Amino acid sequence: MIEQVSVDSLVLRLADSIDSALPARLASICDLLEVNGDHWLVDLVPSYTTLLVTWDPLITDYQAVRDRVLDCLSKSDSDTTRGAARLHRIPVWYSTNSGPDLEAVARHAGITIDEVIRIHSETRYLVYALGFAPGFAFLGETDERIAMPRKQTPRARVPAGSVAIANRQTAIYPLESPGGWQLIGLSPVRLFNPQNLSLLKTGDAVQFCPVTEAEYREMAGGTS
Repeated sequence: MIEQVSVDSLVLRLADSIDSALPARLASICDLLEVNGDHWLVDLVPSYTTLLVTWDPLITDYQAVRDRVLDCLSKSDSDTTRGAARLHRIPVWYSTNSGPDLEAVARHAGITIDEVIRIHSETRYLVYALGFAPGFAFLGETDERIAMPRKQTPRARVPAGSVAIANRQTAIYPLESPGGWQLIGLSPVRLFNPQNLSLLKTGDAVQFCPVTEAEYREMAGGTS
């Protein structure tokens, strides 16, 4: 379903509920729109089940963009150019020092801290959406054994690189910001900068790899 939401944007809705096949499909549509270098294209914002397309209204109009999106939607059904999801192996220092909520997650799950780390790091996650902050990727799905709701009162400051859980989602805070997710570790990987933009893209895969504090500090440049 396609719906015009403003004079310069529309939303393509592929489904009403989350599906693990949707990130790759949305990524394929984005690739098809971008690879042609459409001069009217301003921005693409994929989410769990939707794609927001923004255009320059001085160059084109809703009907033309709608036709182009429908064409890419049709082609995405048979698109085989993307191949397997791009896998990112991201190091994480899991501890109660780097992840102040790690013990609470273990207690909530009724398992040990080591088991939380093992379950979280053994799962391969899909990037379902980007949002909240530049480079913030919503990853799913977290194993239901370690799923834990957001905090009732968010923190005023969450350090950049914090690895966190909220229900059956997990994520890395790319920048220091407020946040209400449960913090279980730190990663030295920079997910966003103004030059390279976001490291993670919708449809990518992520595997977390436990590292020691010394390894984390070495990778972080000894500044954390």
